Formats: sequence, structure tokens, C-alpha cells
Amino acid sequence: MTKELLEYLSGYLTPQRLNLFNQVIEERTNYLTVVLEDIFQPQNASAVLRTCDCFGIQNVHIIENRNNFKVDREVAMGSSKWLTLKKYNEEEQNSLEAIRSLKDQGYRIVATTPHINDQALHDFDLTKGKAALVFGSELPGVTDTIAEEADEFLKIPMYGFTESFNISVSAAIILHHLTLRMRQDETINWKLTDEEKDDLKLEWIRRSLKRSELIEQRFMKSKTKNN
Repeated sequence: MTKELLEYLSGYLTPQRLNLFNQVIEERTNYLTVVLEDIFQPQNASAVLRTCDCFGIQNVHIIENRNNFKVDREVAMGSSKWLTLKKYNEEEQNSLEAIRSLKDQGYRIVATTPHINDQALHDFDLTKGKAALVFGSELPGVTDTIAEEADEFLKIPMYGFTESFNISVSAAIILHHLTLRMRQDETINWKLTDEEKDDLKLEWIRRSLKRSELIEQRFMKSKTKNN
């Protein structure tokens, strides 16, 4: 049914739009995912979303403890429309809920922090499996919960007086480095499955079409009538 619906809805797109979707989706990945923990500056959070889209990171996990996640449209440049955003804001311990969910999906939790001297960015082993990169709030960094649950810690080598980068800069540096290495390593199966591609493309088309619900209703009616 998904493939039939996908083919039907694709007919409402221009060939140029459909070709763009096909090109972009081939570079999307779930092998790396990003977790934003309690970010309070909309500009920083939105810049990270834009970076994720640019480097092909499809899923972004958003933990809301004290701060609500808000997208700055001018900074994000529409990137949030094409990403899959998962929010954790309904539990007493949202950070723990997010980590447990990601571990259940087979991710190793990698906390990005300049304060724990575990491994530098260039030493990070991508071949060990899927990784969820956790970026903490601007000043305090990742919480104790994340630090206790993390499987690994990652830091960007720095050689100046300032001890850390802005979160959006950190995300850009790390994702550029890791996605480049990921794509160059033929042993890493980083691409989406065919089923994941179909589901994602369907979601993109739905977001692109005005009144997509009515178009889908027409499709379902035609299927029922033909059966």
C-alpha cells in the first residue's frame, strides 16, 4: 500500500521536485543521529537543525527538561521541514527516557564534551556501530544523567584559551568530520533501507502538498471502488 500511495502522490509533484527528493534521500542516514538536550537559545538549536539537514542526518532527538525547543525560522531556513524530530518532554526524567529509547534502537550514546578526556574527534571509531551524538545545553553542557549513561565521550581538540565552541559550531565540526569519514568507509552500511526511503519520501511529499489529506482520501476511495 505504501508504494502505491507513494506512486500516486508523486504524480502531484513536478519532475524536478521528485528528482530532488530522490537525490537527497540517497544521502540521508540514520547511522548517526543527533540529540539536543535542553537547549535554551533558539538560534543555536535552529542552526544545528540546518547543519543536520546539510550533512544528511535525518533524525534529531530533542530533550525538553526546563527549556522548550523553539525553531528560529530565519536561522533554520526551512530545514526542520525535512527532518524527523522526536521530542522527549512527557516524563519526569526526559533525558533518561531518550537515552533508553536510543539504546533500544541499537545506538551507542556518545556525549560531546570538552571536560572528559576520553577520545578526540579524529580518534572516534565509526565502524563500531550506530552512534547518537549528544549535545548539551550551552553553559552547563550535558547533564549528569547523560554523563552516567553515555557509552563514550567525544571532544574536539582545541588549542586556544577558550575551553569550548558554541554548540552550533561544535555540531557543524563534528558532523562534517564524521559524515565525511562515514561516506568514505565502504565497510559502513550507513544508507537508509528501501522501506525507510519509501516512508521518508512519503512524509516529504505529504509536507509538500497542500491538503494532502484530501488527495489521500481520493486515493483510498479509488482503491475501495476498484476492489
